[in-house]
Amino acid sequence: MAAIEGQLKEETTEPMNIVSKDTIEEGKGKEAQIKDKSKEAMSASTEIEPKTGVSFPTKLEDRKQLNAVGLRKKSILGLGLKIYSFGIYADNVKLKELLRLKIGKSLEKPTKEMYELVINSDVGMMVRLVLVFSGLTMSMVRKNFDETLGASLKKLTGGQKNNELVNKVMGAATDNIKLSSGSVIEITRFPGFILQAKVKEEIVSKVESELLCRAYFDMYLGDDPFDKEAKENFGMSLLSLL
Repeated sequence: MAAIEGQLKEETTEPMNIVSKDTIEEGKGKEAQIKDKSKEAMSASTEIEPKTGVSFPTKLEDRKQLNAVGLRKKSILGLGLKIYSFGIYADNVKLKELLRLKIGKSLEKPTKEMYELVINSDVGMMVRLVLVFSGLTMSMVRKNFDETLGASLKKLTGGQKNNELVNKVMGAATDNIKLSSGSVIEITRFPGFILQAKVKEEIVSKVESELLCRAYFDMYLGDDPFDKEAKENFGMSLLSLL
């Protein structure tokens, strides 16, 4: 018995495996470094629209890349209200192939030919709209969309109206869809001239129409764009592909 007690005493007097203060501090330092790197990665993977502070990912899951950000303003009672921020995305691999095939040489500044080439092509593109004006309803968005897209289409057709075609894009977006500041609407052109509208992750239409696709992207990259600076920045991104 005495021998057993002596053995137990010897075992309990062995020092416990205690983590040192230096080890703890080293662990905290590594954790801080990881957080800093995460922040850097997050910062590097988004671009901020400066007038609203809305952030846009620089690359989407389908590999479309962000080529420009901008702001859509509307004058109401003499006030220039900020309606939505937007990011223009494109399949830059296909755009590069198109530009090198049709233009080939490097240019000092974007040309009308370059913009028209993009507008008239069926290269995959998308405009992501992030609402910043909190008082919008779906019916207001639908009406404004029909008016602006209708006017763009009318310009391309020499004055001809095609309300039935225009209404196919947002016509199915019902008032049951509740909007708020930060709500996202995505208008995508797929190869084959298919224009898809998605509101808050819900696909509301998919229309095959070359004319409709051209009219939509003309609003952002045509002669009278919603945001001239955004168009110019998109043009500079095109130059970088040549």
